Order: sequence, then structure tokens, then C-alpha cells
Amino acid sequence: MYTAQSFKDKFKTINSVDWTKTQSVMDIIQSVQKDKDCALKSYSGQFDNVAIDELEIPWSELEKAVSSIDDDLRHAMEEAHDNIRRYQSSIKLSDSAGKELFQKVHPLKRVGVYVPGGTAPLLSTVLMTAVLAKVAGVNEIIVTTPPQPDGVHPAILAACHISGVDRVFQVGGAQAIAALAYGTETIPKVDKIVGPGNQYVALAKKLVYGDVGIDSIAGPSEIVIAVDESTNAKWAAFDILAQAEHDVEARTFLVSENEAKLQEIYGQVQKGLKKQPRESIIRESLANHHFNILTESRDETIDIINLIAGEHVSIQTNDAADYVDRITTAGALFIGDYSPEAIGDYIAGPSHVLPTGGTARFSNGLTVNDFLRTNSIIALEKDTFMTMAPGGMRMAEEEKLNAHYDSLASRWEDLK
Repeated sequence: MYTAQSFKDKFKTINSVDWTKTQSVMDIIQSVQKDKDCALKSYSGQFDNVAIDELEIPWSELEKAVSSIDDDLRHAMEEAHDNIRRYQSSIKLSDSAGKELFQKVHPLKRVGVYVPGGTAPLLSTVLMTAVLAKVAGVNEIIVTTPPQPDGVHPAILAACHISGVDRVFQVGGAQAIAALAYGTETIPKVDKIVGPGNQYVALAKKLVYGDVGIDSIAGPSEIVIAVDESTNAKWAAFDILAQAEHDVEARTFLVSENEAKLQEIYGQVQKGLKKQPRESIIRESLANHHFNILTESRDETIDIINLIAGEHVSIQTNDAADYVDRITTAGALFIGDYSPEAIGDYIAGPSHVLPTGGTARFSNGLTVNDFLRTNSIIALEKDTFMTMAPGGMRMAEEEKLNAHYDSLASRWEDLK
């Protein structure tokens, strides 16, 4: 159990970055730049233990995957697809309507979506990224996902088909990021890479940024849950278990002024843990990255939540709605008993690709606007130029940039 102050002291070390893998990731990137497809096939054997003849998965396999999954799963993915598309369409940027000063909005031409492999087929990641790109009008959407001994999971391929993905490649890890950033004989270079991954993927995205756009450098997934005496302990406990089962590095924070409720919920966590197929993952996550934080007031609870700046923040108190305007650093807010974080992971509508590791202090979750770019357009009429020019001339004079001054003054003098 932490007090607010002891947690603040501990928190200083929580988001430290491990840079020891940087050199190995750089080596992979340089190898892919040099040897292209050959490097990708070699790394598939080395890291994934899968021998790959063809990197691209044919479209016919995606069509087959849609037919192979059960009707309930297909309908669920189609419902999620529609909810995501509807939500993102409502926030899409549009061209401004000014006459002399305005902006034009253009979709990116080609984006790459990284879908993690590992122990869980993250079909939801496809929907939460590719649908946004589709709504934005991106010309070509490419998915890379680690190869598997029995082939890429059909649910991932079906999600690609439902989302309108154009091409899918069975390539994972830092080598997939390098391939998307620089292109190979088979995989085309993209304009932007989105999607979560492990530490090697995150480091690779950091290293290629500038040569290609990225959404963020994702760290371990995390949830902050605020509770009080009214909270359903069983429900909150399952929310903790749901987050911890992601990964041994997943972080869970339980914050309350009520010590008895903190203890009750953690008791429910231990009870529910024994029934989980991913029990060993959850145990390690909870042992190293779970924090029970006892606060003295609601103000202190809010202070702790804003300090953590969590990826997911769930408010399960009797006054949950009152927190909305006061939580200023959160990837996504889940308000009340009927908005569990898991509903946001799958089907609610907003993307589950969110800032982690405290980066919600300065960034936000993925939206359709991340797949759009704007360019300002200045098309002044004569009268507007004549009004603005003297101010610009005076500033150019002060900066001692004489050609700037002359560019404005020559027009102003000739037109006055």
C-alpha cells in the first residue's frame, strides 16, 4: 500500500527507458536497408522460428479467413468496424472556408499498420488503426504482422478484410518497421507507421522517425482506476486482471480514499486470478507493476491520476461524472460502472491506440486526423496585403533581414 506521497517518490523511477537494446535494433534496421527481403526472411527464421517463402499474404487468404471464422465473431468485428468508422467520421478535419487564409486537408498516400503477434491474436488492433486510415481516405493501407508456424491467425486476416486493408505481409519485429520505413523489393515504403509492439518495435519506430512518420513510441499498457465505497469490487478486480493479462510489464494503479475498498478489490483480484488461463503473466505483472494508492481526499486522488497520465483512466465512483473536467492527462477516460476499459479495447468506437508511460501529458490517442495532413494557403487580396505589409516590414527591419524587408516594401511602395 502506498500513500500519495510515497507513490510520488516511487513514480519518479517508473517510466525510465531501457536503452540497452538500441544497438541491436540499429543493426536490424541497417541490415534490412542493405539486404531487404533476404534480411526479412532471415530474421523470420531467427526470431520467429518460421521459414518464409513469400512475405505477402495473398488476398484470397483474407477472403478465406472471413469465411472461416464463426458468425458471432464476424458480426462483432463488423459492428466494431461500423462504430469506429462512425466515431472517426464525426471528428475528421475538413478544409477551412476562408477566402484569403485557409487550409487544405490531404490524406496520406500510404500507411503501414503494425499488428503484434505473440500469444494473443490482436484482431482489434487492425480495426482500431486501419479503419481510421480508411475514413481519412488513405490511398493504400499495408499491414505487417509476425509470421506464425501455422500461418497468420485467420481472425487477424478477417479483420484486415473487413477494415479494407490493401496488402498484408507476414513480417514482425524491428525488421518490419525497417521494411515499412525504407522499403524492400516486396514491401513498399510508407509515409507513416502506426500500431503497438514490443520494446524492439518501439525502439525501431523511434530510430526511423524523421525518415517516416509514426504515431507514438508505445510502452507497456496501463490502467488507473479510481474507486470509492460504492464501487463494485468484483467488477473493478476484473478490470485489473484484464489489464494485467496483456503483458508481464502491464501496469495497474488502484487509487482511493477508502483503504477497506482497496483491500476488498485486491482480495477479489486474487480470487479471480486463479481462474485465468494467463495466470502466470498476470501474477508477474501484479507482483512488479501493481500499485494500491491510498489518498486523503478527492483532490489528492485527482492529483495522483494527473501525475500518472495513464493510457486508460477508469472512474468507478458514485460521482464519476464530476471527474471529467478535472482529469487533464489521460489517454482515454472511462466514466462509470458501464464503461469498462475492455469495451474501449474492442467495440465502443474511439481507437484503443493511446499514449502510454506518462506521454498523455502532451499527446493524445490515435484519431482519423493522424492520417491527414494540412497545408496552409495564403491568397491575399491587394487591400489585405497593404494593411498587413507595414507590420511585416517593421519586424523584418528589427530582425535585420533586409531582403525580407525589400520583398514586402517593393510591393507596398509600388502599390500605394
